[in-house]
Amino acid sequence: MLWASKGERKEASTKELIECFKTLEGELGDKAYFGGESFGYVDVALLIPFYSMFYAFEKLGNFSMAVESPKLLEWAQRCLQKESVAKSLCEPSKVYEVVLEIRKKLGAE
Repeated sequence: MLWASKGERKEASTKELIECFKTLEGELGDKAYFGGESFGYVDVALLIPFYSMFYAFEKLGNFSMAVESPKLLEWAQRCLQKESVAKSLCEPSKVYEVVLEIRKKLGAE
């Protein structure tokens, strides 16, 4: 887990996470949403847990979602255009603060 590790283990976790994002991008392909052209359950199931953590992943893993997974970031931005989605997500900077607290408690700082 990226936020619970440091050193080589953290680097390996970062690489693994980026590979997972690339796999998701492959599944998304050129579609607007994971279900095709309409927003659906899979988009909600993926977006809610992951989008708010993108910033924390970037900061802790020292990478850019725009560089490593641009299609996934574009997909997230499309999803955020839906008012119900935008209102339901946590502020990424707040999530990052919580992750930093978790790292401290786990001794990963």
